[in-house]
Amino acid sequence: MTPGRLLHVGNVVVDLVLDVATLPERGGDVLATRSARAPGGGFNVMTAAARQGLHVAYAGAHGTGPFGDLARSGMREAGIQVLHPARTALDTGFVVAVVDGGGERTFLTSPGAEATLTGRDLDTVSTGAGDVVCASGYGMLHAANRVALAGWLPRVPGDVPLVFDPGPLVGQIPPDVMRAVLPRIDWWTCNAREAAAVTGHADPVRAAAALRDLTGRRGVLVRTGPDGCVVAERGAPPVAVPGFPVDAVDMNGAGDAHTGVFVAALAAGSPATDAARTANAAAALAVTVRGPATAPSAEELSAFLRQRGLPARSHRT
Repeated sequence: MTPGRLLHVGNVVVDLVLDVATLPERGGDVLATRSARAPGGGFNVMTAAARQGLHVAYAGAHGTGPFGDLARSGMREAGIQVLHPARTALDTGFVVAVVDGGGERTFLTSPGAEATLTGRDLDTVSTGAGDVVCASGYGMLHAANRVALAGWLPRVPGDVPLVFDPGPLVGQIPPDVMRAVLPRIDWWTCNAREAAAVTGHADPVRAAAALRDLTGRRGVLVRTGPDGCVVAERGAPPVAVPGFPVDAVDMNGAGDAHTGVFVAALAAGSPATDAARTANAAAALAVTVRGPATAPSAEELSAFLRQRGLPARSHRT
């Protein structure tokens, strides 16, 4: 691995995954066909990047208890460095992720220790040459985290790229926090639904162009599911980067796999559209496997691209 690393200041939680044929009606009940629990949230992004050979460190908060233990165990197994000690009086939070028969996901979140990040925590985090910082909108929903992040992110050195994924609750992030952070964001990456919520444009190409004018020192990426994504760089028209058709069985974590691999490819020196194509391939592979953290390894990703007559991506060694 090279000295550069991904510093993630988002939230690691535990996913409680339930597979169902269909969601229950309001007030109803259905039996799950399968259940599982695993680290999730920011863990999925970090794991995706680590599997491409990028060194990864978690700079968020985590708790003491069964969920905190599971989160730390998962990070250790993935080779992710944990920068802060565990909170002693609070467990890590969890997300109930319900996956229906079509592979679509519905989430319910219960915050825990990951929602207690402070400026003092972040003041101990230093950045270096080759580092990339990744932040999530989820963290900005919590009172403590948003104060810490709004104070720390604008002070990240200008030569350290900042990648921001707003998440589905982007509309609930306080405007003053967004105003503090927007000028510092290098890459804004989100799905088409989130882009529409911010810009009012249902068309992802128009939404990407509008987002580029709002934020992004370098550009914006809007994920469009199986169709791939749209990349809008400053000074250039938006480019639609096609996806890869696969038989999806579970879309939980697809966006996280996309973001993690996109970050890793950028860190390895790939141009944005090439990084987006690689991320599209990673997301396609991820949805063919059940579970939240299903991003492929660098070797699996290279093989997938070669099979389609595309250049195998380079990865860090």
